[in-house]
Amino acid sequence: MAAAVLEMLSAGIGEDSNGINLMEFSDEILLHILSYVPCTDLVLNVRRTCRKLATLCLDKSLTHTVLLHKEYQVNKDKVKQLMRGIGKEIHQLNMAGCYWLPSHTIDHVIRCKNLVKLNLSGCHLTSLRLSKMLSALQHLRSLAIDVNPGFDAGQLSSECKATLSRVLELKQTLYTPSYGVVPCCTSLEKLLLYFEILDRSREGLILSGQLMVGESNVPHYQNLRVFYARLAPGYVNQEVVRLYLAVLSDRTPENLHAFLISAPGSFAESGTTKNLLDSMARNVCLDALQLPKSWINGSGLLQHLKFNNPFYFSFSRCTLSGGHLILQVINGGKDLKSLTSLNLSGCIRCLSSDSLFRKAEDDIDSSILESLVVSCCNLRHLNLSAAHHHSSESLGKHLCQLLARLKHLLALALPVCSITDVSTNTDKPPVQSMTNVVPPGLGKKIRIGVPTYTKNFLEQSNQKSQSSVFWTLLENLPFLKNLELIGSNFSSAMPRNEPAIRNSLPPCSRARSVGDSEVAAIGQLTFLQNLTLAQLPSILTGSGLVSIGLQCQHLRSLSLANLGMMGKVGYMSALMDMLKHCKCLRDLRLEQPYFNANTQFFQALSHCSALQRLCIISRSGTLQFDAVMSFMANCLEVVMCHMFMGESLTICKNLQQTILQSFQADRPALNVIIFPLLHEDLTEVIRDVPMMHLDEITLFKSRVAEEPPNLWW
Repeated sequence: MAAAVLEMLSAGIGEDSNGINLMEFSDEILLHILSYVPCTDLVLNVRRTCRKLATLCLDKSLTHTVLLHKEYQVNKDKVKQLMRGIGKEIHQLNMAGCYWLPSHTIDHVIRCKNLVKLNLSGCHLTSLRLSKMLSALQHLRSLAIDVNPGFDAGQLSSECKATLSRVLELKQTLYTPSYGVVPCCTSLEKLLLYFEILDRSREGLILSGQLMVGESNVPHYQNLRVFYARLAPGYVNQEVVRLYLAVLSDRTPENLHAFLISAPGSFAESGTTKNLLDSMARNVCLDALQLPKSWINGSGLLQHLKFNNPFYFSFSRCTLSGGHLILQVINGGKDLKSLTSLNLSGCIRCLSSDSLFRKAEDDIDSSILESLVVSCCNLRHLNLSAAHHHSSESLGKHLCQLLARLKHLLALALPVCSITDVSTNTDKPPVQSMTNVVPPGLGKKIRIGVPTYTKNFLEQSNQKSQSSVFWTLLENLPFLKNLELIGSNFSSAMPRNEPAIRNSLPPCSRARSVGDSEVAAIGQLTFLQNLTLAQLPSILTGSGLVSIGLQCQHLRSLSLANLGMMGKVGYMSALMDMLKHCKCLRDLRLEQPYFNANTQFFQALSHCSALQRLCIISRSGTLQFDAVMSFMANCLEVVMCHMFMGESLTICKNLQQTILQSFQADRPALNVIIFPLLHEDLTEVIRDVPMMHLDEITLFKSRVAEEPPNLWW
């Protein structure tokens, strides 16, 4: 949209074919139009068009906040000119994820003397540069930075520390054991910590989570209102976060209202953390809560914690039963209209009774879900993925029918088996298990480019889906923007910090009843922006994808994984037809064994003119060198191309090098990784991926209600 507006402004000074002169519009209308144009284009291009635009482009409403995040065409020279032109007018500057800019580019931020908020996450920044910059930003109140190996708090000047002492909000991503700048921020009200420390160095040395001597200054938490910590896998991250928590356990801030720790796997509770939780139960009243599963499982913690007007709960992977959910979280049906975001992913018992003999695949207790829906009627983000939530045949009590009452939902994550229409479940023939992988060359070949579905087939799918409970659910959620349907047993072939997974668990038997007609139902979501479909074994032709491409014209992000039988890609023709209609698509992630990234596929993908990031993960998958090069030449916006396939290391390296040599000069942010999926050095390659791409697209995960809404600006 920004490109279209820019083109209109650049060429539309005179009258158009309809006799309309853009410059005759009021200043208010023009300012609204200009708000869709990136600030760099406003200052460096549009401003030079005419006198009127030269004045409007410098309006405070356009220069107050400058967003360079994901402005991939911005280079060091543009940043320099931008800061020279409007530096003094900028109050909020977001450069998060600008990994391609050289470190000296940050020096120009000094010109922004009136900065109040600054986000430099993902930017190259040394302690000396940080010190010099912050010494000049006396009005700064919000800061986001990375702490990399070599960071030395001793290099921070007294002027820099004075600025940090006034900072109220700090987001700090740690790539090395350190307190970073936390001890200098004596007025902190919000602290966000992202722990991305690896257990081993590049040389293979085992790292220690103990902080270096001289860095053990006590953080100041007395004014803290929000504490958030997200840990990547690894014991070092756990060791370091315990040091941050130790101070909290000594004296819990009285105004603390959000306490959130996101930790994968097992994170054992210690004496320090137990003291902290006990202190919180006595002294604070929370509005947002997330804890490691081992801190909640088997404890009576939730019944002792006090909540005020909670807006976010996450009990991901906890063994929280339905009875505990009702009694301890929503107090037996207490009005929780304030709750807008709830994450119950991986809570396999959260919708079931407290029976000790219940199996994970048994039917849910619909009364528990009904109580949840009634009490939390204003939910906007709900995650129920990674569990078997099977509905019984009780009339009107299907999970989809109950969730249809949540009219305000904007984001929803469900297990595939949960949308099965129970009444028709026994009518469908069994589908070959995904574990029965067809060896390459033995499966029936599919003629690429020739549709394996017909118009009548599409119409029949739509008619069939309109009578399903899933159709009814989506019909009642017209404003849904994010939807995830993920198989209960799905695991990505490329986890974090580990070798690629070669085998996966078979899908839930009920998931075999979910096929093309159910996918077609998604097409009625007019405002859908982000879609994830993973482990749907009964996808035959993929005809439902075409419906989505035709009707979901706002789709920006698409992630497809393990659709249909694993031995062949039966939905390729439909996928290619779908892509021809996805004009707004920016991110595409495909994870499918035996995927053939050939000329026809890349020709279809070239219709996605807005595409910026592509990730393909395919065990035994193949690619065509010339097809990839032609695609990169045609799609000028693509800045990330990750392919983890079955090709040889030599072929992968040659293609990667050729792409970089051909296109990096014109695309400064270009990030390309072509690498064999099952190669032993995969984890070493992954560690060099910019965190923004790794976290948002390369690694698979459920993102609905992953964090509280509006956690950071």
